[in-house]
Amino acid sequence: MVPTYRLNATTISVKETTVKYLLAIYSNPRNWAHPTFRHQAGVGDDDVAAMQVQFDELLAEITGSGELVEGVPLADPALARTIRVREGVAASTDGPYAEAKEQIAGYFLIDCESPERAAEIAARFPDARFGAVEVRPVMDLSGGLEM
Repeated sequence: MVPTYRLNATTISVKETTVKYLLAIYSNPRNWAHPTFRHQAGVGDDDVAAMQVQFDELLAEITGSGELVEGVPLADPALARTIRVREGVAASTDGPYAEAKEQIAGYFLIDCESPERAAEIAARFPDARFGAVEVRPVMDLSGGLEM
């Protein structure tokens, strides 16, 4: 519900503001499959099942609250191509941009009230136990950070 206020016989509606955050899920490409937490060496079936329940509950919560905008898994980094243009000439390299131990496995776009809430959601992704979940505010091109 949008709060309304009276000011000098005029009713003013104030839109509650939220900020979009990108949650980038990082994982080691050697066990590339989705969701990545289901494919970690040394993790027992009971632990995987418990993490799946936690993940499903998290998705249900942020879907129900309207905070989940989108979630997308990415293909194996070995399938990536990196394009660079130098002096007007495009060059293509097979593989990801950075040679790193962890690559972006996918992302979730959320729309929530604060950076603290975004960090709370990120910490609840089971993938954070094995790789990392980066939280980054999304820019609003009409005026800087969407804050």
